[in-house]
Amino acid sequence: MKVTSSAIVNGAFEDKYGKRGKQFTPSGMPSYSIPFEITDAPAGTQSFAVVLEDKDAITASGFVWIHWLIANLDRTTVGENESQNAVDFVQGANTWASKLGNLSIAEASAYGGMAPPNCLHRYELIVYALDTKLDLAQGFRFNDLHFAMQGHILDQAVIMGTYDV
Repeated sequence: MKVTSSAIVNGAFEDKYGKRGKQFTPSGMPSYSIPFEITDAPAGTQSFAVVLEDKDAITASGFVWIHWLIANLDRTTVGENESQNAVDFVQGANTWASKLGNLSIAEASAYGGMAPPNCLHRYELIVYALDTKLDLAQGFRFNDLHFAMQGHILDQAVIMGTYDV
């Protein structure tokens, strides 16, 4: 399985997908979501789960920052800015709903763009092919997704891009 994204150019996410973009939630979270495509999914795939995370956030926040959670995606292409009006997949609460982000779970249950405060960060988009759909509701948390996927992961693919301060 493979995942690609036109949002990554020369190894970096384009400005519009983060804090240098032009679209933000009322609380200031960058909200213009990245497009991506999944190819060569294994036979038996019933849905995909997606995690966009920043492990380099540990240097600033003390923990991995989750920027986007998707469950029950049953197609192989997600278009640019689809997070804003998605109706055929479920989105979980990103870390903008943490004590550091201060957003409500409702506002943070979508794509929360890149905003590294201290240095260049690496962002990983991880796609999981699953043999089932998951029993998760809008606003689920990363740990809910992690445990719901156990025993159902057929394959996974990762791409990485950077975003600078």
